[in-house]
Amino acid sequence: MTTTTIEPATQPLVNLPSTSNVFSRLLKSDLKVQWRNRRATIIVILIPSIILFSWKGLVKQFGGAFALSNCITFGLNAIGLMGYANSIARDRDKGIFQRLRLTPVPRWTIIASRLAVQLVMIIVMSLVLFIIGYQVDKITLTPTGYVLGLLTAIIGGAAYLSLGQMIVGLIRNVETVNVTSRLVFFLFIMIGQIASFGGLGEYWGNIANWSPYGATKTIIAAALTPGAWNNNTSISLLMSLGYTLVFTILGIRYFRWSTK
Repeated sequence: MTTTTIEPATQPLVNLPSTSNVFSRLLKSDLKVQWRNRRATIIVILIPSIILFSWKGLVKQFGGAFALSNCITFGLNAIGLMGYANSIARDRDKGIFQRLRLTPVPRWTIIASRLAVQLVMIIVMSLVLFIIGYQVDKITLTPTGYVLGLLTAIIGGAAYLSLGQMIVGLIRNVETVNVTSRLVFFLFIMIGQIASFGGLGEYWGNIANWSPYGATKTIIAAALTPGAWNNNTSISLLMSLGYTLVFTILGIRYFRWSTK
């Protein structure tokens, strides 16, 4: 009697793309989406640009670093709250994240790609304001000031992006996210501006100065004029990093990939 040997069935090998390749493709796709929504991009950059134009008369009185730091902080608010938070909420509501989760894509690359696009937005917005400040308001900084100003803008932007992530994590309804982000944006801008001109008094002024808006404005202003960096600026830097850490933890902890 002959014995028949049955070979075990072999599964076909599946070549999964590398993480770097996946991230690169996601980034290209998100950049294309950002370009298609360039009207929103233009508005985000236009808001602080108009404010900088209108503050031309205040540059001589308060200094170029004051005007630039406030306007850059305006833009960071708009990018993190009006741009990032609303786009994440909208894509989640459309089920885009849920479909991406069905693919062999590491989850962290999905959010990291979106954050990388916003990082590009922060750099572009800052450079545009530097150019406007130089061409229109005659604000001149040292090369070190420009570099450090850009770096602190990225640090401050991280705080607002993480705040936007927290809002999306805590709130699932896309319309509620839109309303909440607009309300927080308005409060930061109004309170931050009143505090900048000393209109809140000492007690509330100190609270506003240590808020995300005040801390971001302080480190950017000091970075634009490196000689102005002091202990309060270092504390503001630590506060910005602390805000980023807390908002990020809450945003990741409560974030849901779908509205269901």
